[in-house]
Amino acid sequence: MMKLNAPMIYELRRPAQIEPAKTYPALFLMHGIGSNEQNMLSLVNGLEDRFFIFSVRGHLPQPPGFAYFTIQGYGKPHREVFDEGVSKLTSFIDYACSEYPIDESQLFLLGFSQGAILSMTIGLALGNRIKGIIALSGYIPAFVKEEYNIKPVDKLSLFISHGEMDQVLPFEWGLANNEYFRELGADVTFKTYQEGHTVSMENHKDFMQWIAEKVKL
Repeated sequence: MMKLNAPMIYELRRPAQIEPAKTYPALFLMHGIGSNEQNMLSLVNGLEDRFFIFSVRGHLPQPPGFAYFTIQGYGKPHREVFDEGVSKLTSFIDYACSEYPIDESQLFLLGFSQGAILSMTIGLALGNRIKGIIALSGYIPAFVKEEYNIKPVDKLSLFISHGEMDQVLPFEWGLANNEYFRELGADVTFKTYQEGHTVSMENHKDFMQWIAEKVKL
């Protein structure tokens, strides 16, 4: 589904019956490198009864799919490209809130790998404007911590998970994410799994349970 004025290409899932004058929680999905907006939807099957779900395609071609940014080295995104990705996604969140009946006190982000990196970064840039973040196997770039204008996150909840055998983004980076957000006063649920760079069934079950507890209907 694509509206011409949308800042990014996206797929939308929403409740079958939309009640007039009611607003709904929103969930923004961000995929990993080389993937696409279809890939993440299977992870949130069933949530469309309660949420407007926006699965957002990265704007850069990255065969066989897309990406939101490029990297110059291990854990080092190209700064300009990364900043542009953050800016586009932030604009997309504004767009979705203006275009659909969204409850702006209930904005959730869910990302895997590149998507998790961006989810956490957007959480820092928008602060308490975001209610909850599910960050699966990501990290926070050093320049974000050092140079971004980080907003208060004392009302933000996060579900951060990482595979102990992650061969793409080291497990230590997951530990660092947990520590960093805790120090900022966010409410963090941190889970680790005996897995590589993937979303296991157990991980899936845990974050679905977490988001069900966080959303207010």
